[in-house]
Amino acid sequence: MELKEKNLSSIDEVFGKKVKQLNSESVEFGRAAITHYMQSESSEKPFFKNAAIKFYKEFSDCEDSSSIEVSEDAIQYSLFQNQAPFAEPIGKPSFKFIDLFAGIGGFRLAMQSLGGKCVFSSEWDEQAKKTYFANFGEVPFGDITKEETKQFIPDGFDVLCAGFPCQAFSIAGRRGGFEDTRGTLFFDVAEIIRRKKPKAFFLENVKGLVNHDRGRTLATILNVLREDLGYFVPEPKVINAKDFGVPQNRERIFIVGFRKDLGITDFSYPEPLEEVIAFEDVKERESVSVKYYLSTQYLKTLKEHKKRHESKGNGFGYEIIPDDGIANAVVCGGMGRERNLVRDYRLEDFTPITHIRGEVNTEGIRKMTPREWARLQGFPDDFVFPVADASKYKQLGNSVAVPAIRATAEQICNKILK
Repeated sequence: MELKEKNLSSIDEVFGKKVKQLNSESVEFGRAAITHYMQSESSEKPFFKNAAIKFYKEFSDCEDSSSIEVSEDAIQYSLFQNQAPFAEPIGKPSFKFIDLFAGIGGFRLAMQSLGGKCVFSSEWDEQAKKTYFANFGEVPFGDITKEETKQFIPDGFDVLCAGFPCQAFSIAGRRGGFEDTRGTLFFDVAEIIRRKKPKAFFLENVKGLVNHDRGRTLATILNVLREDLGYFVPEPKVINAKDFGVPQNRERIFIVGFRKDLGITDFSYPEPLEEVIAFEDVKERESVSVKYYLSTQYLKTLKEHKKRHESKGNGFGYEIIPDDGIANAVVCGGMGRERNLVRDYRLEDFTPITHIRGEVNTEGIRKMTPREWARLQGFPDDFVFPVADASKYKQLGNSVAVPAIRATAEQICNKILK
């Protein structure tokens, strides 16, 4: 089969028009299975092979698909391995991990930089999958709550990574154990830990988990991990991204654990770096498009909104981050972008290129660009975003801060690799 289009923004470009039946479950599993298969070692290939072959035969443009076996030559594995900027490192890995609720791969970037190999990834958002594939040459599997998805997870990996969403548990009158987490996404994480028994896990969540449901949610999580699953779990810690080399005030709770038979009885979270960094270190070096500058009408609305809240004694409203300052957490929705405005006087042409009310403001006030958000999260400049700006902001707002993840992962590796 000759591949005419080498576009890593979509696996669909590789397998032709038939694959664009996006609602087909076989397509969903097939795209993930075939890219996982091509990047897996012999011990993991059986978990993906049947689905990979089925997908290849059904959706490739090869005329004689009935006799095709999946092979590195047949689907030109070099397309994935050579062009994906963050493809799997060459050589024997120091450890293996899985990437659950993978987003765009923040965990994966951190773990690969430490010599790890990802043997399974899962993410339900289709736009995030595009970005993940563009950078790693692998399409994540979908909904991890489905048993069909769990069946693809290989045995023998060392670390489970998951930035799972926070949900309340119905634990009234009960002990807050494994069964009490049913119906939540944490239950699926715990179920995978129970089945696969990795050496360690690394979980990330919002700071609000500490006090969620008056602390009962976190207490249930720790009880399941310690008592039901039998892992050594040190007290979780709230880690701030600004302490690890990025100018963003982003606090997240980290939970790590180790299988008890490893004999690990202590763990220290990483100490903050003594590095002074400010927004100017990630600011665009050149003048940016006029589309990022606020209109006079929009700026007027923001000012009025902030003034109303100030009159009530509230601190809500837009915020302009000085070049020598630290950005607020980049988040999706609400005032996520408006709380991270900047001044940039380099714009020369104020002619709008989008439909706006009013004119482009002349005060130099603009939104941060998606690339600036990426730098705030610790993503390198060669990280690819084959999606629209709206999706870029959403993906980055949902992502982990890579340097903080890496610093903690390094401490985990120091324990399990001894």
